[in-house]
Amino acid sequence: MGLRVIGAKRASGFLGALRAGFAAVVLALMAGGAQAACDAGRVDLRGDWGSARFVVEIADTPETRAQGLMFVEEMPSRAGMLFVFPDERMRSFWMRNTLISLDIIYFDETGAWVSAQENAVPLDETSLPSDGPAQYVLEINAGLVERFGMGAGTEIRHPVIDRDRAAWPCDAD
Repeated sequence: MGLRVIGAKRASGFLGALRAGFAAVVLALMAGGAQAACDAGRVDLRGDWGSARFVVEIADTPETRAQGLMFVEEMPSRAGMLFVFPDERMRSFWMRNTLISLDIIYFDETGAWVSAQENAVPLDETSLPSDGPAQYVLEINAGLVERFGMGAGTEIRHPVIDRDRAAWPCDAD
């Protein structure tokens, strides 16, 4: 497996998802209306600390979840990976073959904050578990949880979260 660089010229993979996500966000914002509320290529987070938006690649199959951000050498500050699991349960990640330090944020089936593992050490195989059952996991660059002041009460919005269960549904602002 070769090294991956987020931002390198390639037609598919993470950069392709980033380009598609940025394009979709721009088009949705230009169009105005409800379409701007949610996009498959990004996640929105909010809490008493404010809000943030990240362009994401989705890992929703066993293969993409197993690959994760392995071998990525760098990633833009407002990018990440959203892991989508079919059910809510205790989760644990590790940093095997992961070359960049990450914040790993766990969310329950509604998109509500469960816990975070901050500043995960590259290549470390120590288990980094959630503090409770989680269905969604967001990996972003290390230090951003602290920089934004994210914590309990933070919610994530993405179209993959069941609208009827979502703490912050896609059509809500």
